[in-house]
Amino acid sequence: MFRTMMSGKIHRARVTEANLNYVGSITIDEEILDAVGMVANEKVQVVNNNNGERLETYIIPGKRGSGVICLNGAAARKVQEGDIVIIVSYKFIREEHINRHVPKVAIMDENNTIVEMLGTEPEATVY
Repeated sequence: MFRTMMSGKIHRARVTEANLNYVGSITIDEEILDAVGMVANEKVQVVNNNNGERLETYIIPGKRGSGVICLNGAAARKVQEGDIVIIVSYKFIREEHINRHVPKVAIMDENNTIVEMLGTEPEATVY
């Protein structure tokens, strides 16, 4: 049996752009992607802390070190520049490997710089 588990999380990133005239997806700084183990074309869930919107899309790598978090296409209607979002990837893990699974969680600052990396989230995490 497999379970769907959180694999990576970008916690409290700031949207730097919303580009309605693009085919679709979310552009994320490659440096951030590397830190959380996410890759180009991977499906992610995006949660907007400002308005409660949730959506699924896929990743396009952005310029390394730019801090870019850009929602493209129809997803651009769900955010505004400056909104705070949580971006989550998932993976299927065999039941017998669940206890060894450690997700990669990046805690972001207001400039989309990683300020802390977590392997697990403590109860009632506040940042």
